[in-house]
Amino acid sequence: MKNLILILCLMPSLTLASICLEQHNDEGEVSWLHCPNETTTLLEGSRNERELLWQVPKGRVPRNGWPVVVLSQGSWFPIEFSRPRNLPLGGFYEAKLIQKLLDSGYAVFAPRATIDLAWITNLPHGDYKKTEDYAVLSELIRILKSNKLAKINQRRIYATGISSGGYNTSRLAITFPDVFRAIAIQSGSYASCIGPICKVPDSFEANHPPTLFVHGKRDIAVPLYTAKRYYDRLKDSGIKTLMFVDPKMGHGWSKHSPLVITNWFNLFF
Repeated sequence: MKNLILILCLMPSLTLASICLEQHNDEGEVSWLHCPNETTTLLEGSRNERELLWQVPKGRVPRNGWPVVVLSQGSWFPIEFSRPRNLPLGGFYEAKLIQKLLDSGYAVFAPRATIDLAWITNLPHGDYKKTEDYAVLSELIRILKSNKLAKINQRRIYATGISSGGYNTSRLAITFPDVFRAIAIQSGSYASCIGPICKVPDSFEANHPPTLFVHGKRDIAVPLYTAKRYYDRLKDSGIKTLMFVDPKMGHGWSKHSPLVITNWFNLFF
């Protein structure tokens, strides 16, 4: 496994001319990153109305359409395609991930969570299919399938997200298992887990997407053992899975996330 992690860190990924603009400080570091985006309203006019931020890469549309990544926000931090460097929870690296995905030829679609706070996946909801999130995410899947906003490669739809969005990424995988080619969970675990409280099924069906976990060793909000439990059950079920642990990180995006997550998706095309 260590060898594969090293490969993910070092393997080159196709990078086009950047669609994003970088502002640098006196030390030459990127102090502000701005990636352009479009905005669309999901389920407009209904009580479930939700904003969707999205962007496709530069250049000609591939013959089979753009591969696409669904990006789910963490709690309290709605997705933005423009970020300054000094943000809590490694928020700048979320923008760097968007840049890396776009420059590597992936479209990015980022729906906002309910009132920009958190995903319902691990909150009391009874039947998940009766929640606002299910209605919104079903509409997003329908849009991707219909090529309404952009021509999408239906064989290359992926998902990632952090914290609450990491749990929601798992929820997408188990709710729409035949849609997603692979997923990456940052600082999260199984769909219904929350913080240290984490019950993971004993086994998974073969159609669970290949799953990467990126986690901080020092994470106290979502303890590493909860992600490890999910990872172990997937591995025991014969699902392709990998865990990347950042020894210096607590809860948040790792500086390694953009490259590791993009390279993970590149393995499944």
